[in-house]
Parts: sequence; structure tokens; C-alpha cells
Amino acid sequence: MLDAFTALARGTRLVYGAGLRRYVFVPIAINLLVYAAMLGYVLTNFGGWLDHWMGMVPGWLAWLEWLIWPLFVLSLVLAVFFTFTLVTHLIAAPFYGFLAEKVEIAATGRPPLDDRGLAKTAVDALGREMVKLAYILPRMAVLFVISWIPVVNLVAPLLWALFSAWMMAITYLDYPMDNNKVSFADMRRRLKARWWPTLTYGGGVTLITWIPLANLFLLPGAVAAGVLMWDGHYRNLPARR
Repeated sequence: MLDAFTALARGTRLVYGAGLRRYVFVPIAINLLVYAAMLGYVLTNFGGWLDHWMGMVPGWLAWLEWLIWPLFVLSLVLAVFFTFTLVTHLIAAPFYGFLAEKVEIAATGRPPLDDRGLAKTAVDALGREMVKLAYILPRMAVLFVISWIPVVNLVAPLLWALFSAWMMAITYLDYPMDNNKVSFADMRRRLKARWWPTLTYGGGVTLITWIPLANLFLLPGAVAAGVLMWDGHYRNLPARR
């Protein structure tokens, strides 16, 4: 059965092959603009954020500063990463949904169940992104609070890593599932039913997003990989009753 990393490799080759590469340029341009704006903002404010966080460490934990400091830095970087990811996908979602439709036709020889066209796909994709944000943001907020609690925040990087894999799986596997009339609740049920492919795929996409600049060109391949994973792991699971 198709594994996540094979899907990512095949998906990247697929979107830059003849017939599909023209659908990736707009998402790449959007990602590049958001990336540049976010990077400039973070570089300008990072030092002040870090000083503020370290100033909140109580005196009785001063001896743990050597450990708390890098954990604060890692948690802050992860929080910035999530913000960048959410903003990017909110803007690029209509184009990713349309790209997923074209990939499904090219890879499987059949169109998705809901062949809506670009305009309808764009409108529906924005609505679906709002549903995803309503699911992701409260959980992200809880992790952010945990990252501020001394001692407890020692486990924050691990929790962020697991949540990152889950969020990336939800984000990218949702494009083909939405195109095939799978509800958001049913999608989450299917992802949990195949939790290992889900987390390895989401983890692979997370690794891609951490490759500076190259990630802008690899993320369309993650969309295509999501289509391949949908067809290989989730399509034939029974629908939620």
C-alpha cells in the first residue's frame, strides 16, 4: 500500500509534469509573498518577544534557564510557523482545491464527485477553511498557553510536533475529500481510522514546510500527495452514518 513519503515524492513529480505545472504558479506566488512578509515581521520582533518571555521566568527556576530558554525559542518558532501556515492556506486554499481536482483526474482517470469548477471551488474552499480554523485555533491556543507555563512547557515541543503532523494532515487531505463531498467530521473520522498513514503524511508535510524557500515549491506536491493518499487509504472507507 502507498506510504506517505512515496506519495509526497510522486505528488511532487506529478504537479511539475506536463499538463499540471501551470496550476502551481499562483499558489507559489502567494506563498512567496506571505513568506517574505512573515519573515520580515519575525526578524524585527523576535528579540523583544524572547526578552519578554524570559522575564516571566520566576526566580526559583533561574537554575533551569539553560533549558527553559531553548524551549521558549522552539515554542515561539512553532507558533510563528503555525501562524504562517494558517495565513498561507487561507489565501491559497481556492487554488489548492482546484489543483487537487486536476491531480485527481490526471492520477486516477476520474474526476472528483463534486466537479464544481474554479469559481465554485474557490468560494467553497474559503468556507471550508473557516471550518478548519474553528477546529484548529482553539487547540492551538491551548498549546500556546502550555508553552508559557514553567515546567509544564517542557513537553510543549513534543505536543506541538504531534499537533503539527495532525494539522498538516487535516489541511492537505481535506482538499481531495472536500472535492469528493466528504464532510469535515467524516474526514477526521477517516484520518483517525488510518492514524499511522495520517501522521506520517502530516509529519512529512511538516518537514517540507520547514525547508526555507524550497517549501514554497514543494507544497503543491503535498497537495498532489494528498490526492494519492486519499485514493490509496481513505476513499474506500465507509462513509459516516
